[in-house]
Amino acid sequence: MPGYIYPNEFELQWGLLIVLYPYLTGLVAGAFILASLERVFNVREVQPTYRLALLTALAFLLVAPLPLLAHLGHPLRSHEIFLTPNRKSAMAMFGFVYAWYLAVVLLLEVWFDYRKDLVLWARNDRGVMRWIRYALTLGATDLSERSLRFDDRAGRVITIVGIPSAFLLHGYVGFIFGSIKANPWWSSVLMPVVFLFSAIVSGIALVLVIYMLTTMFRWRKVDVACMDKLAQFLFYAIVVDFSLEALDFIHRLYEAEESIQILSQMVESRLFLSLIVLQFLMGTIIPLIMLALVSPGLRKGGFVRLPPELKHLTYLVAAVLIQIGIFSIRWNVVIGGQLFSKSLRGLTVYKVQLFGIEGLAMSVALLLLPFVILWALVKVLPPWMDEAPGEAALAAEGPAAGLPSQG
Repeated sequence: MPGYIYPNEFELQWGLLIVLYPYLTGLVAGAFILASLERVFNVREVQPTYRLALLTALAFLLVAPLPLLAHLGHPLRSHEIFLTPNRKSAMAMFGFVYAWYLAVVLLLEVWFDYRKDLVLWARNDRGVMRWIRYALTLGATDLSERSLRFDDRAGRVITIVGIPSAFLLHGYVGFIFGSIKANPWWSSVLMPVVFLFSAIVSGIALVLVIYMLTTMFRWRKVDVACMDKLAQFLFYAIVVDFSLEALDFIHRLYEAEESIQILSQMVESRLFLSLIVLQFLMGTIIPLIMLALVSPGLRKGGFVRLPPELKHLTYLVAAVLIQIGIFSIRWNVVIGGQLFSKSLRGLTVYKVQLFGIEGLAMSVALLLLPFVILWALVKVLPPWMDEAPGEAALAAEGPAAGLPSQG
């Protein structure tokens, strides 16, 4: 261990769970931004992923605060931030941001978007699923033209409100790190913006992977136009995100503060694998080249023309590599910012435990939990266009068919 380091700096206060938290919230924000492309900006090509993106954002949002609660060690005290709010603390205000985004944005948009289908499904279902879906309608079974028009308008307004809310949900995480002036690795005005665009990248990549895999497992044909448009947006988002990260790095070099030497030493030794190999090469450069060659982002049809199956496989591999790169970004920010001494003279190490609250097993479980929740949501609220009740079902059922109608 070269140089001098204080005894209380050997043990890192923020571990793998804190790495996981900004990663999960970034997936939530990115998936919601993708959903808004169809609802607000009328990008019709991504319509097959609209509901899937909403349910993905909801599933990951339900799990997002769990790493924080597990890290604090006293999760039963978490409600006290609502009872005794501290408006001057960015961390304390997270509870209100989370509650707003969950209750006012995501849950309401999902409800308004699914209400008509829930009513129709409940009228045709049998058994427990019938009552589950009827309970989700909250008794609002009116399917008149006026009511459906209100649902559409309300959903659009909520989506518009949700876009800056998504920025706030994940941007405040970057704000917390960027506002810590005593840490030269974190202190940067670009930190919130970098977090936002990396969140968009991760969300689009995640929905692309889920959409492709679920379509294959359902033995359905992948929508070619949807995949190409997702890859195109993913390419542009990576370009912007990479440019911002490069700008931040160049700015640090140009300032050449007294911390630049220890930061360079940390990158060359402690973070070489996670920063240079995983984040820069595998997570950014390789996917960027793959998407540039295959997707229609720069040239119609792509520079390299491949069969649709091989092209979609390229999209899938690129999206998986991007997820590795985004997770590496969160690792490098959270862990990397704690590896050097406050005296700027020495480095420490971080060893990941296998078991325990802060262990690898717990983090893997929290990463898999959103997919379990998403599976349950998809069972109750199928996001697939071919399973949604059509206008024929609406006309055939009439205003009431075994369920009370809201007059």
